[in-house]
Formats: sequence, structure tokens, C-alpha cells
Amino acid sequence: MVKFIIILVLIACSFGAGYYLGQEPVGTLQTNVSDLSKRLAISKETIEGFQQLVKKLSKDVLDATMRNERDLSRRQGLLEAKSKVVQAKADILDGNLANATKALADAVTALEPLAKGTQDDPSAKALSDLAASLRQTRLETAMGKIVSVNKLRDLERRLDQLLNK
Repeated sequence: MVKFIIILVLIACSFGAGYYLGQEPVGTLQTNVSDLSKRLAISKETIEGFQQLVKKLSKDVLDATMRNERDLSRRQGLLEAKSKVVQAKADILDGNLANATKALADAVTALEPLAKGTQDDPSAKALSDLAASLRQTRLETAMGKIVSVNKLRDLERRLDQLLNK
């Protein structure tokens, strides 16, 4: 049905264009086209300037897009790590150390690519320190030690600080 409507619209447009062109004499159209080309006569330098401007703008847009994409993936990783730390805290409060160990391992897995991919970022050291703290906490829970809730709250707070940057 949609194809039929599109074809019908195209036929109507072509009929309308043909009717309009048939009403105007050929000489009038040629005069209009030549007047338009004279009005639009632009120097080569102006065209090159526009081309340089377009190249610069497209490069700026591409850079901004890449920066936004990196920031979004960083935030997603931090949010995933935070959700795993919250889950680990809940598991520790319930006394389920096996699930807490798995959740902390998942949090470390979410943070490691972020710390490796941002060497020039000032938060890279904070990310690697946080990943090391999570690894240490995971090791403690894997050995069966009870980790204090305050330590997990501190890890959450550090994740929040990184998220707010």
C-alpha cells in the first residue's frame, strides 16, 4: 500500500513538473538558468575557503563524537562496577561470600578495560587503584574473611567520585 502511494505521488510530481515546464517557453527557462548561474558565480578562493571550513567542522564533530563515545563507555563501565559492588555488599550482609566474591570479580572485570584504555586521562591512576582495591577485597572474600561494610561503602564512594568527574 505504501509503495502504491509513493508511486502515485511520484507520478503526480512528474506530471506537475511537466505541466509547469510546458507552460514556460524554452527561452525563458534558459534565461532564468543563465541569470541564476551569474548570480551564483563564486570565486575559487571562496569555494576553497568553504571546503576548508567544512573539513575543519567535520573533524571537530568527529573528535567530539569520539570523545562522547569514550566518556559513555567509561560511565557504563563505572556504573556496572558500582552495581556489582552494591550487589557484593548485599551478599556480604546476607553472609553469602561466594556470590560476593563473584560480584567483586565482575566489578574488577568491568574496571580493568577502563584503566588500560585511558593512559592520558588523569583518572587512569584512580581507576587502577580502585581496581586493585577491588581485587584485594575480592581476595579477602574468597579466603572467607568477612569484609567490613565500611570498606565496601568506601569503594562505592570512590566509584561515585569517578562517575561525577
